[in-house]
Amino acid sequence: MPAPTNTATASPDVLQLQDIALRRGTQLLFDKLTLSLSERRIGFIGDNGAGKSSLFRLICGLEQPSAGQVHLPTAGADGARPVGMMFQNPDEQWIFPTVEEELALSLTGRGLRRQEALVQARQWLAARGLGHWAERAIASLSQGQRQHVCWLSLLIAAPAVLLLDEPFASLDLPGQQLLRQEIAQAPQQVLLSTHQLSHVRDFERVIWLEAGRVRADGPGAEVCAAYEAEVLQRAQERRLSIDEAAPAGKAGA
Repeated sequence: MPAPTNTATASPDVLQLQDIALRRGTQLLFDKLTLSLSERRIGFIGDNGAGKSSLFRLICGLEQPSAGQVHLPTAGADGARPVGMMFQNPDEQWIFPTVEEELALSLTGRGLRRQEALVQARQWLAARGLGHWAERAIASLSQGQRQHVCWLSLLIAAPAVLLLDEPFASLDLPGQQLLRQEIAQAPQQVLLSTHQLSHVRDFERVIWLEAGRVRADGPGAEVCAAYEAEVLQRAQERRLSIDEAAPAGKAGA
């Protein structure tokens, strides 16, 4: 199994977490977590509650660490923020009623005036073959389409780092394939958390989190295989436990 990586470099252009602690109430989610995240594509895997979403929220500033520091890379192009995040649930992310207004919000964050931002948002959608979406009410879109709007608003904002938290969860197969292609083509660094290992298996680096700690860290194929083997072992152990607890003559029924 690939060994955990717990060193951080001093480069100002590298996303780094140094001795991070995060506590919610009495629960300690992270304790002295240190990571240097320089690779272009990094996947995060692990069970529910392992800390993937909490880590992303720390990186993008939605939560503050109890101790330690998060060092962000230099900002994106033309005044863009250094980091942008796409949430698991798109309904927690969009603010404005229409698609063009939502995308324009990302542009006003880069210094454009509202009307100029709306014009650029419409042109940008049209260039992608989605001009007919411009005036659509986001609430009228399907769950997968709303997720795609969140991805588009992140792309047009052009941060240096894209944080994608379970981005494939609400997408059908064509939608997953489209997003996967666009992630591959995005010029930014991408950090992606997912339970669908096929989407990160070919990443140069995957980090397996377990209870807020790094269980394994290395090439995607190796780390995903190690996680799958662990999950299979747990399933087998549960099956044995159930069989042993079953009344005589009922085992395996």
